Amino acid sequence: MRFSKVRIAAATRVLPDEVVTSEAIEEALGPVYERLKLRTGRLELMTGIATRRFFPRGWRPSDGSTAAGELALVQSGLDRARIGLAIHASVCRDFLEPATASVVHHRLALPPSALAFDLSNACLGFANGVSVVANQIESGAIECGIVVAGECGRALVERTIAALNARTDLTRDSIKSSFASLTIGSGAAAMVLAREDIAPRAPRLVAATARAATAHHVLCQGDHSGDGMLMETDSEALMHAGNALAVETFAAFLAETGWSRESVERVITHQVGVAHRRLLLGSMGIDLSLDFPTVERYGNIGSVSLPLSWVEAREQGFVRAGQRTVLMGIGSGLQCQMLALEP
Repeated sequence: MRFSKVRIAAATRVLPDEVVTSEAIEEALGPVYERLKLRTGRLELMTGIATRRFFPRGWRPSDGSTAAGELALVQSGLDRARIGLAIHASVCRDFLEPATASVVHHRLALPPSALAFDLSNACLGFANGVSVVANQIESGAIECGIVVAGECGRALVERTIAALNARTDLTRDSIKSSFASLTIGSGAAAMVLAREDIAPRAPRLVAATARAATAHHVLCQGDHSGDGMLMETDSEALMHAGNALAVETFAAFLAETGWSRESVERVITHQVGVAHRRLLLGSMGIDLSLDFPTVERYGNIGSVSLPLSWVEAREQGFVRAGQRTVLMGIGSGLQCQMLALEP
């Protein structure tokens, strides 16, 4: 998909105050670690994640999405009456029905003419939401739209810890499928997109390229179990299958944009772990210095990781005006989408 009329009028992120270390998570798994004779420090060694953040108990996805959305609307300087579409795109939702987007639409006082719905696609939801809004703007259906996401990882991590501590049949091999669940963090992000004449000096979204490899949908699956969610992940297989899909998507991305690998000046990737980042960028022939990692500090924040990292990279001056930037999103399923940004 190519775009000629779409600008990113604003992008914001919200981070929780509470910082939780990987060491603290391992301490909570004391009985398991002692029984299996696992050494403390294993979680950070495997993933590179030292800390992640959690919203307070009782915090809902819509709370983070609304906070980030309000910041983005203010930052954009646009009259919110011009918003024609609001998408809530995180893995986490307030409830199964109605759409969490309805809650955010109400709290942000968006106009009745603005359509609002949830878009769920694992960690790729936000990138997908951006492309949907961009298509609506490009076609002339709307002037402006907003994508929001709020991920609340505390429940998954705490439920995983409780479930592992309750099991007596765990082995060093069987516990591996739960480690990915312990890397999850919390956060929120929002992005306002607008027609070019409305935000002429804002970063330009020029293309979105997507590919799927759905034969791998069995590699990471999560569902509700009792009073919380549990997730099973074949992390090694998922990393390699996801990497192969990303390489394929990047080749299609370069062909669609007309960019060369050498012309890419900055890269923002979905944050999973240190090993994943090295393999991904190495396989695509991209220097690690072009990427802005946040996973060591925030863990994997689902759909929020990609926009949050881009916002922080801009705030710290790593991404500057005038640089060709690729936002690389990937989600279990497997699905991959890459967004091209130009000055």
